[in-house]
Amino acid sequence: MTDADQTDWLTVPDLVEMLGQTPSRIRRLIDDRHLLAARVDGVLKVPATFLRDAAPLPELHGTAVVLADAGFSDAEALEWLLGEDDSLGTTPIAALRAGRKAEVRRVAQALA
Repeated sequence: MTDADQTDWLTVPDLVEMLGQTPSRIRRLIDDRHLLAARVDGVLKVPATFLRDAAPLPELHGTAVVLADAGFSDAEALEWLLGEDDSLGTTPIAALRAGRKAEVRRVAQALA
C-alpha cells in the first residue's frame, strides 16, 4: 500500500513557479535525482512531500542514489519512498522528513 493516491503532486510548471527555476533546471533536478518524478495521467509530476522550504528535500538525493545503487528504477524508488515500510513504522519519506536519514538509508541498502 502506498500513499501515492493521497499524495499532492506538482507538475514541472508548478515547480518552476514554486522554486523560481527554469523548466530545464527542474528537469535537471529530476535527472540528477535531487527530485524523483512519475508520470501521473501522462504528466510528469513530483510529490509535494519531496520539497521543504521551496527546495528539494536535501536528504532525498543521497537516498535516491542509494536506491539506484540497490537496483531500483526511479519509479520503484519513488514507490518505495511513498509506501509504508514496516521496519520504519511509517513511509520512508516521512522518516526522512523527521530527520531519520541514516535509518532510512540503512533500510534502503538492505533491500539490495
